[in-house]
Amino acid sequence: MMIWVNGGLRAAESAQVSVLDHGLTVGDGIFESLKTVHGRPFALTRHLDRLARSARGLGLPAPDLDEVRAACTAVLDANPAPLGRLRITYTGGLSPLGSARGDAGTSLVVALAESEPRAETTAVVTVPWTRNERGALAGLKTTSYAENVVALAAAHEQGASEALFANTVGQLCEGTGSNVFVVVDGELHTPPLASGCLAGITRELVVEWSGARETDLPLGVLQSADEIFVTSSLRDVQAVHRVDSRELPTAPGPVTAKAMRVFDERSGADLDP
Repeated sequence: MMIWVNGGLRAAESAQVSVLDHGLTVGDGIFESLKTVHGRPFALTRHLDRLARSARGLGLPAPDLDEVRAACTAVLDANPAPLGRLRITYTGGLSPLGSARGDAGTSLVVALAESEPRAETTAVVTVPWTRNERGALAGLKTTSYAENVVALAAAHEQGASEALFANTVGQLCEGTGSNVFVVVDGELHTPPLASGCLAGITRELVVEWSGARETDLPLGVLQSADEIFVTSSLRDVQAVHRVDSRELPTAPGPVTAKAMRVFDERSGADLDP
C-alpha cells in the first residue's frame, strides 16, 4: 500500500506525520472520502470544491487543488483496486500543543483502501445525541469525528450500520456518515442544509437527479415515512429496511428503487458529474 504524505508517495509502514500534527492533537483538519471505480475517482471535482469550502470554514489555508488531484492520481496508479475508498486528509500541520496553530504549514495525506459493494438495504437507529446546527463546525467535513464514532458504535450494538441524529430543535438531520431521505405521500424529501447536515455529494446529486424537496422534518417522520434511504459516497443510494424497531418489509420501495436506478445510470455514464 502506497500513501501520499506531504509531497510524495510512501510505503504504508513509513508514511508518517508528526505526533504534534494539529489534526491529531486537536482534530484541526478536514477530509473527503471518494468512491473509486477501476482506478478512477467519482465526482472528484465536487469533492475538491467541498474540501476548499471546508478549509475556508475552518480557517485553514486554501489547499492547492492541483496538488491534491496529482496526489489522488499517484495513489490510484500505485494501488490498483476494482472498488475503493479514496481518503484525502488536510490538517493544520505541525503546531504547539493547544488550540493555536503553528506556522510550519499544513499536512496533506491521500490514501486508498479497497471496498466491497454495499448491500441493497440496511438497518439504522436513532440516537439520543444531537447535531448543533448553529455550531462552528456545522456543515463542515472535519476530522473532529469522535461523536460519530460513539454513535456508530451504538448502532453496531443494535445490529444497524448507521445512526441518525436530530438537531437541537428536534428536526431530522443526518447520519454519522450519510444523508437521509424519506418518502411521505409519494414525495421524496431530505433535510435542508440549514438543519446542520453535511452537504453530501451523493445527496446533492440525488436532489438534482430525482427532484427531491429539501424540507424541515421532525425526527418522528422516521416512524411514519413510507420509504427511507440513506446516501453517501460509498453507499450511493441504500434503502432502509429497519429503523429502530420499525420494519419496512418492502424496502426498497418504488421511489427508492427509482432513485437507485437513476443514480446508477447517471453515475455510470459520467464519473465527474
